[in-house]
Amino acid sequence: MDTMSTRPIIEVRELRKQYGDVTAVDGVSFDIHQGETFALLGPNGAGKSTTIEILEGYRHRTGGDASVLGVDPAKGGLDWKARLGIVLQSSAEAANVTVREQLTQFARYYADPRDVDEVIEAVGLTSKAGTRIGKLSGGQRRRVDVALGVIGRPTLLFLDEPTTGFDPEARRQFWDLIRSLKRDGTTILLTTHYLDEAAQLADRVAVIAAGRLVEIGAVDEIGGADARIPVVRWRDEHGLREERTETPAARVAALTAAAGGELRDLEVIRPSLEDIYLGLVHAADAAAASTAPSAAPTSATHVTTTGVGA
Repeated sequence: MDTMSTRPIIEVRELRKQYGDVTAVDGVSFDIHQGETFALLGPNGAGKSTTIEILEGYRHRTGGDASVLGVDPAKGGLDWKARLGIVLQSSAEAANVTVREQLTQFARYYADPRDVDEVIEAVGLTSKAGTRIGKLSGGQRRRVDVALGVIGRPTLLFLDEPTTGFDPEARRQFWDLIRSLKRDGTTILLTTHYLDEAAQLADRVAVIAAGRLVEIGAVDEIGGADARIPVVRWRDEHGLREERTETPAARVAALTAAAGGELRDLEVIRPSLEDIYLGLVHAADAAAASTAPSAAPTSATHVTTTGVGA
């Protein structure tokens, strides 16, 4: 099925959220299509979690339009909510029940849940299935959060920094689970601070900074072609040198021939998703700083040092 020909699972147009004088989300627009894994990236305080909470129906927007599974999330009922899987940044499980008991209870809320033991294994908690949740470590309790989010076989899954506290092996097991959900047709909206996670899982990514969407596109396309030009770095008598070139092998060969031998500290660096992401965020922060109003002193002898939060 051509997912791009169907109505998007999520439609967001000029979404805004203000808290008094503070604008947390400032005119964000994007679509997410059926079966797509979409990563929303940005630094802390950029507006990612606020955007997701609006789409989940937890928080009311100040302006703009939003549709999730064809419904305004501010008006979604129980039938609509039953089609969502939600993994928040933190949650409060029942400390006095075991992992299996908690998942078994939640599975009963859904018409077609996933197998409880399958989910426990997928999140790396098989050895802890009979352990009371209150006795688990923080990372293990985070895995319970993820398990509760996927047990109902959701049509749309929200994952807000789901692998915080996971060790590398558990993260990779989680990635396998997400890929299996994707194969089943689940649409996934993911936020993460792990750029390798976004690169592994996402079909498209969007970068949000200071409440604004600054880039959106396929993982291997955001930032444009120029952002992916490799850097050749070496050291000579003038110090550390670097040059961006689309033909790094040819440039290294030319530099080596000119130097009459091997170059010191030679590196060929191909920009990663993290490099491109950081470049986009820094550029957005610089642009926001350049347009922010500055307070002028009220007299030549007194300047206030009290700042206004952004």
